[in-house]
Amino acid sequence: MNDLSIIDRLDPERAWKAFEQRDRSFDGRFVGAVRTTGIYCKPSCPARHPMRENVEFFADGEAARAAGYRPCLRCRPDEVGRDRRAVGRALELIGSAEEVLPLEALAAEVGYAPHHFHRLFKRETGVTPAAYARRLRIERLEQALADGGRVTDAIYDAGYAAPSRAYADAAERLGMTPSAWRKGGEGTIIRWTVAESRLGPMLIAATGKGLCRVSFDEDEAALRNRFPRADIREADPAFTELARCVVALVDEGGPADSLPVDVRGTAFQQAVWQALRSIPPGETRTYAEIAAATGRPGAVRAAGSACGDNQIAVVIPCHRAVRSDGGLGGYAYGTERKRALLSREMVDGQLDKADT
Repeated sequence: MNDLSIIDRLDPERAWKAFEQRDRSFDGRFVGAVRTTGIYCKPSCPARHPMRENVEFFADGEAARAAGYRPCLRCRPDEVGRDRRAVGRALELIGSAEEVLPLEALAAEVGYAPHHFHRLFKRETGVTPAAYARRLRIERLEQALADGGRVTDAIYDAGYAAPSRAYADAAERLGMTPSAWRKGGEGTIIRWTVAESRLGPMLIAATGKGLCRVSFDEDEAALRNRFPRADIREADPAFTELARCVVALVDEGGPADSLPVDVRGTAFQQAVWQALRSIPPGETRTYAEIAAATGRPGAVRAAGSACGDNQIAVVIPCHRAVRSDGGLGGYAYGTERKRALLSREMVDGQLDKADT
């Protein structure tokens, strides 16, 4: 459960920071009440901020109303829960549908105008309804192929109307054709190297599409075990430059958005990884906050598992996920490395602020 959803564990300073930054990811997890106006707002309210000493925080609108406050008519904080329930219902509808639901039909089912629901869905999940549906289809295709069936049968069983769309999705998502996926990556070329970094030896590997493995304390044998049927080759000049950028990211920090990736995962895992990549360097999020950012606030354990399934360390920054009690939580490559990464990012963030 999210630590910001329980009033006696609410961290006022953290809540104020989210309030100051108008952070939408905190909407629905607490409200800020202004003593001088008697009004409570959601964190992303666009109204002018009051002075800090005039604000107190409550777990939800019900608690604020019990204390004598009334909801803001501008940001309508009590509608956040309705919005999240609508997105949750839409996720269920998409997951149970045999065919892709048109946006108009999906929005009508949950009681919203199509253009408004499109924005709402993307804000809550990080992807559009159509993109989420595509993720589910390719996930089903992956499972069907893994079960060893015929490629054509797997394509239609996954909900595709034609093989061409399945192959286009697979090329974008898997970095290989469906038949190659079924054969364990056979025919896929993976370049690799082990590079030295401040945090120790680092295995870096990539397909022609992008990074498929970044890890610490692994070697070629571990890579071959993970991709047993791929064509494993040593670095070429293009890959050497990519590996240099990864080492620079680990040693010096900076944004990772420009680095190409080729990772596979379920629709939920992909949503978690996207949420992780949206966390600014120098900041952390609890597993509960990450789960909520995917549109599934109850899936805290699943969010933690998705962090553990991350194949490209630092590039997808699962080290920025922490426990609700403030503890570091787990990390595949040891808590000392996690602490070192976070400490460096926090120092870099402070230096950037000083420069400005």
